[in-house]
Amino acid sequence: MTHETAPLLSQPVYLPPKPIHILRNGVNVAARQVLAVSGLGMIALAIPVGVATPFIPVGLPMAIVGVVLLGRNAVWGRRWMEGVMARHPRLERMAPNWLMRSVFGREKRVVSE
Repeated sequence: MTHETAPLLSQPVYLPPKPIHILRNGVNVAARQVLAVSGLGMIALAIPVGVATPFIPVGLPMAIVGVVLLGRNAVWGRRWMEGVMARHPRLERMAPNWLMRSVFGREKRVVSE
């Protein structure tokens, strides 16, 4: 069959539609970044809230929730918190072991003074 006798396509040919998982992945990445930034905001707000409410411990749970949100949803947040804990080992000593396992996936480091 030569190209003169080949039937012409009457319908235009389109690329197949992109799968929905590409859109879903983008939405998931955006949602995780929003959660990480909200965790960072909660950490920043926990300090003045803790000072303003010294007898009612509202700031500490707020900071813990912020750390969990930031550490679980962003690589940059986990890296930042690891750097802070390396500079200030006292923070890691105060953190409970369940928090270290859930956020960083490791046990607390033993630091000799």
